[in-house]
Amino acid sequence: MTTFDDNKPTPRGELAIQVIPLPSDTNANGDVYAGWVVKQMDIAAATTAGRISKGRNATVAIDRMEFLSPLRVGSQVGCYCELVDIGRSSMKINVEVWTLDRTATKHRKVTEALFVFVAIDDNGRIREVPEQP
Repeated sequence: MTTFDDNKPTPRGELAIQVIPLPSDTNANGDVYAGWVVKQMDIAAATTAGRISKGRNATVAIDRMEFLSPLRVGSQVGCYCELVDIGRSSMKINVEVWTLDRTATKHRKVTEALFVFVAIDDNGRIREVPEQP
């Protein structure tokens, strides 16, 4: 972000998935469960890791998460992924969650976390990540 963009925050990375939470994904107040959000983030990051590793991968760690605002049923939820680092067999992918509420005109950030994946073969053993173009 440049100084010109500071008052208009935008997601970092590419949109990996976009979903809409349903009433069954919420608590009695209509706020989406944190576990549902983490699941969506893991799916988005795993999809990105699979593209990078050109095959199977497994989540090995999730760095700290902090929720900035509640996520409401019926809102559009986008998970944006950005490759942060790549090792011999591991990938670090930052995932940001942004939402657009049904009556809103501006997106807002809900949370973010760093996911660490390791590439695995068909037997579940660690393998090298192919060289990136």
